[in-house]
Amino acid sequence: MKAVKARKESILTKSRDGIEKWLRGMEKCTVFHAPARFVSSHEIAVDSEIIGADRIFINVGGRAVVPDLHGVNKISYLTNSTILELEEVPEHLVVVGGSYVGLEFAQMFRRFGSEVTIVEKGVRLILHEDEDISAAVKEILESEGIDVRLGAECISFEQTGKGAFVHLSCGAGDPKVHGSHVLLAVGRRPNTDDLDLEKAGVQTDERGYIVVDDELRTNIPGIWAMGDCNGKGAFTHTSYNDFEIVAANLLDNDRRRVSDRIQAHALYIDPPLGRVGMTETEVRKSGKPALIGTRPMTKVGRAVEKGEIKGFMKVLVEAESKKILGAAILGTGGDEAIHCILDIMYSGSPYTTLQRAMHIHPTVSELIPTVLGDLKPLA
Repeated sequence: MKAVKARKESILTKSRDGIEKWLRGMEKCTVFHAPARFVSSHEIAVDSEIIGADRIFINVGGRAVVPDLHGVNKISYLTNSTILELEEVPEHLVVVGGSYVGLEFAQMFRRFGSEVTIVEKGVRLILHEDEDISAAVKEILESEGIDVRLGAECISFEQTGKGAFVHLSCGAGDPKVHGSHVLLAVGRRPNTDDLDLEKAGVQTDERGYIVVDDELRTNIPGIWAMGDCNGKGAFTHTSYNDFEIVAANLLDNDRRRVSDRIQAHALYIDPPLGRVGMTETEVRKSGKPALIGTRPMTKVGRAVEKGEIKGFMKVLVEAESKKILGAAILGTGGDEAIHCILDIMYSGSPYTTLQRAMHIHPTVSELIPTVLGDLKPLA
């Protein structure tokens, strides 16, 4: 684990230092390392300085939520940040939260050698995904020896000499689990609570996210909010796209909007999940006549040759327009292959454009036209 941590630090330091060096070397750019707070709508205080500007861009990110659960403040818990500081492999890691961050760390530390238990309040993992994807991900994790406890409706904590008890209320299994380490992975919150936004008049919602319009402008002219703090996305790619939208509108006279982008994200377990657009559940709720195509990874040559046949791919198409509504690829290379579908969706082309494309063998992408050639009405 010391080697793992050292490699992580090397990668992060190179990236962080490179960005800072670039900024500090930029003409007319001043970098401050200090907390900043608003004192008016166009002034901020940094240390003892007051800085005024006609244009202010807020990009303060987010952090892990610490849930209001009984005993949580009496135990030594980990978050997605502090778990990266470990220099030893946990004997038994209990992950509270069965969504993206929790699942990624669960599999990671299981492969490092930890015993791992996932505790999820909901009836299934990754509730935002379709049920078939949740079930497949659960099967993948359990096949590696990870214990998944669902329906934990009454989670509480109790410190012990070597770790902590996590008390559950599940229909089956031990009512409590002892872990040497506990990871809290139940969501994120924006870093907006210490900015004194009320002095600027900047509006936030009930969760602390800064309210923005389709061009990421706040309710105060001359103030924009980008990244995790605006509630429009919680990914690096959405944050960078926020910058592109603001820069295009402000500097290039090229109108771009948040509503132009198509939902796209990945779950980085192994094999990964790449997903774009609407889920099958959302398509069904929309009432749109639709077509669906699926294929197990056992029928994908690249997956078979690599010996990585877990997962499946699924594509949903609007029957009348032939436009792709959404897709998921859970399987080896799924996070890369999904971009074939995403790019067709952005182009506005019908699925037949992709269906008739000749892809390179042997790849995961080459099976996407095959899936599209076998679409059936969504029952």
